[in-house]
Amino acid sequence: MVVLVVTAVPAGLRGHLTRWLLEISPGVYVGHLTRRVRDELWERVVELCKDGRAIMIESARGEQRLYFRVHRHDWEPVDFDGVQLIRRPSAPSARYSGMRSGWSAASRYRRGRK
Repeated sequence: MVVLVVTAVPAGLRGHLTRWLLEISPGVYVGHLTRRVRDELWERVVELCKDGRAIMIESARGEQRLYFRVHRHDWEPVDFDGVQLIRRPSAPSARYSGMRSGWSAASRYRRGRK
């Protein structure tokens, strides 16, 4: 079983994916493919994706029975003691992003009026 989720990809790639998989929602494709077709389809997705993103979830042997492939995505698969997890990027803290800590000027003004 294969689940493929694409975001912001060209229409030509979406049309190509419908030849092999069933589109159950915009950008979400599901189907059962052989290993060879699945690998070549992933190569095609990476080749035609341009500025878009893609995540493929496929059946695999092992305890989890899942394997993730990611292309140009912020979230990345990480092997953690034999289990594949998805790590999302950490949120930047306020002091590193250039924002001041504390209350805003408008908030201080409203609190002062009471």
